[in-house]
Amino acid sequence: MIIKTMEWLARMMALAGGLVLTALVVLVCVSVAGRGLNTLGHSDFVTAFAPAVADMLKNFGPVKGDFEMVEAGIAFSIFAFLPICQLHGGHATVDIFTNLVPKTANRAIVVFWEVVLAGLLVLISWRLYEGLLSKMNNGETTFLLQFPIWWAYLASFIGSVAAAIVGVYCAIARILMLVTGRSYMPRTEGAVH
Repeated sequence: MIIKTMEWLARMMALAGGLVLTALVVLVCVSVAGRGLNTLGHSDFVTAFAPAVADMLKNFGPVKGDFEMVEAGIAFSIFAFLPICQLHGGHATVDIFTNLVPKTANRAIVVFWEVVLAGLLVLISWRLYEGLLSKMNNGETTFLLQFPIWWAYLASFIGSVAAAIVGVYCAIARILMLVTGRSYMPRTEGAVH
């Protein structure tokens, strides 16, 4: 039951992160295309041979505040993808030396790093919460769009809480696996069992 809840949470966060990331890709493409069309409208060649087209192209431009939206969206997306990566053992590992140790020692090493990562995810969530409160209290906004910065902190905080919940679950599941020998993690290619 708990593993299904963790799986659902991880998948929903990954879906949200994917949707935000897709929207950001579209935003950047539109912004770059607009900037390119504007540059083309200001070129000597188009201005000399097709002044009407040049005037039309000069109306295009980058999306106002595109980098502000990308900055906030990428921060959320990173935290949104962490739960699924953590649950399915998708983090990059270097196992040159751990392949030389017995399986039990290897499992103990995995447990150690799961606990460390869970602790770091909880710490990050706590600090994001403190940052969120600070940004809400001081009323800071972005430069161009003037949207409150705390919105980006809130989105990242939500993602970090989901990552912390899944991270703590994974740490407990790995400890139980070490003690009982039974797996409490989903069976996936990247997971260490």
